Amino acid sequence: CFRDEDLRADRQPEFTQLDMEMSFVAEEDIFDITERLMKEVFKKTMGVDLKLPFPRLKYYEAIERFGTDKPDTRFEMELVDLTDILKGSEFQAFEKTVTQSDGVIKGLNLRGKADLSRSDIDGLTQLAIQFGSKGLAYLKVADEEIESPIAKFFKDEQIKMAIKKLAAKKRDLVLLVADKKEIANEVLSQLRLAIAQKFNLIKKSAFNFLWVTDFPWFKYNEEEKRWESEHHPFTAPFEEDLPFIENEPKRVRARAYDLVLNGVEVGSGSIRIHDRMTQTRIFKTIGLSEEEAKNRFGFLLEAFSYGAPPHGGIAPGFDRLIAMMTDSTSIREVIAFPKTQKAVCFLTGAPSDVSEQQLRELGLTFKK
Repeated sequence: CFRDEDLRADRQPEFTQLDMEMSFVAEEDIFDITERLMKEVFKKTMGVDLKLPFPRLKYYEAIERFGTDKPDTRFEMELVDLTDILKGSEFQAFEKTVTQSDGVIKGLNLRGKADLSRSDIDGLTQLAIQFGSKGLAYLKVADEEIESPIAKFFKDEQIKMAIKKLAAKKRDLVLLVADKKEIANEVLSQLRLAIAQKFNLIKKSAFNFLWVTDFPWFKYNEEEKRWESEHHPFTAPFEEDLPFIENEPKRVRARAYDLVLNGVEVGSGSIRIHDRMTQTRIFKTIGLSEEEAKNRFGFLLEAFSYGAPPHGGIAPGFDRLIAMMTDSTSIREVIAFPKTQKAVCFLTGAPSDVSEQQLRELGLTFKK
């Protein structure tokens, strides 16, 4: 495949994927085929016996518990919402946040790390700020009391309930972030991973697959003031969500799914729209006029009018999967002739200059 990809460690402009497209299937059919494929591959190549079926997590559950739709489940330390417990305190930094729209207080429990020094905690605070937080609060669960500069602003009952909800015990360290929900989740997700790497909490030999499902169909583009597709405009919505397409697009869920391995998406797919009416409604909601939809996708709409089978698929990334199986830091290490950061191929020298004659043959001109 060729794709205009930004060149990160897990991406290349040229890559390999196993593209599976099937008719008369539902999500469970795709999951079953993919899981049995992965089980066979890991057993024959690495002697690893994967347990089936893979766990399933709905998108919003993944965000609430891990702060990301690509959770790494090789270690614990899940995010916990403490808003209802800790609101109404005298700690103004938290109070200002929870009185705003979508403001939350979330935390995570770093087990057995109450003995971290102030400089260690300052380092974690700087990390949180780097990830987008305004700051980082903490509670140390000591033998007889809670040690924290903010504990005095809360009632004893609030602290006890928060500690209980986090399942914190003696010698545990609780880290807290108060911000808009999206920011708090993002910050704690990155902090969770950074802490796990710093303190060697990740089971390096584990291969933890899971499915993330029920993604939101639409996302709102603030800059253009319109709704657009979260994945692509051909993903089928859940049937029970069809009434919400025009008036409550935020409620519409997509029949889309990602296969995640150790916190990395290794495959993505969806059940597709197969009827003209639904596709037309979707196009209209994302801002395509009837004329534009006809000009760009008239062939598809016409095909739907003749009747198309329910269909869906998935495309696991071969290079990315091999990189993870071999514990490689970049997919460039498992591609025979990888491109450079500037997308140049050292073997062939591509891309090369194009002659004027080649441009004329293709009907192309350069405009400076």
